[in-house]
Amino acid sequence: MSFEDYRGIWVFMEIKDGAIVPVARELLGAGRQLADKRKTELAGVIIGDGVSALAQEAIYYGADQVYVYDAPIFKHYRTETYMRALLACTEKYKPEIILYGATSTGKDLASAVATDLPTGLTADTTQLDVEEDTGLLLASRPAFGGNIMATILCKKYRPQMATVRPKVVRALPRDTAREGTVIEESIELHEDDVRTKVLEIVRNTVQTVRIDEADIIVAGGKGLGSPAGFRLIHEFADVIGAAVGASRDVVEAGWVGHHHQVGQTGVTVTPKIYFAIGISGAIQHIVGMQNSGLIIAINKDPGALIFQSCHYGIVGDAFEIVPLLIEQFKLALGKESNYA
Repeated sequence: MSFEDYRGIWVFMEIKDGAIVPVARELLGAGRQLADKRKTELAGVIIGDGVSALAQEAIYYGADQVYVYDAPIFKHYRTETYMRALLACTEKYKPEIILYGATSTGKDLASAVATDLPTGLTADTTQLDVEEDTGLLLASRPAFGGNIMATILCKKYRPQMATVRPKVVRALPRDTAREGTVIEESIELHEDDVRTKVLEIVRNTVQTVRIDEADIIVAGGKGLGSPAGFRLIHEFADVIGAAVGASRDVVEAGWVGHHHQVGQTGVTVTPKIYFAIGISGAIQHIVGMQNSGLIIAINKDPGALIFQSCHYGIVGDAFEIVPLLIEQFKLALGKESNYA
């Protein structure tokens, strides 16, 4: 395999409900940095039905060119159809790096493509970099239960591939002045050739907390001692209009549901304000909230790792400090205080 034949950074542009999903726009921002460092082009790959108009959006968010597979057979995501399109495009143009969002679709497609090429795949990446001279992708992610950060390399195969968690990189501002090239592609693929059929799409109607969309999060850890102690987190969040987050230990103990979990095995969040209360600061939690605008930590252990990752830290007992915060916020917001 001659690595000189492989050039360019690609991003798989996942589409949902007729729009580019946020993580794909974020990956264009990360891909733009990698492409500029390598002095090469950044391309997006869009697959779907009636999606050609979205190619310009990819350019606005950083792409130099966009490959588009637009046909009715791609109306719904199916591993086989999308894989065959992406494989055809990859074999034709030979990118050196392909990035996917670590969504259910991105993970499924990336693993299928990696197996067929074959090449390596780094899953759930949280940091990306590239060696300027060699083009070697440096894809980092927490390992060993989130206790260390591992940088994974693919030295022998191309393209190099990684799935990247939502919210760990930032999208570029939408720039309507950007210009790029849209390349229409097609493959010979008929419905009779596809083994899977989509009979019905059933939307999940269960309402869950979307902490990844919250502007303010109050997150609690095992330092709160018990489910009863954790209720303080709910009370504080309710007063200030925040979402409730939790560490992995809290979720595994059954104090709250998994959709509250922040971290490597939970959700990556980027709120404007993040309160970390009774949370020790294990790396698997830190990678899930380190890009928050303002991080405020409360912990009675002055040596807690969380204090290395926060903007403001309060050393003290949460059961003494949080009620004081609740009282002051209620006064400021004109709400009745229970602690007066």
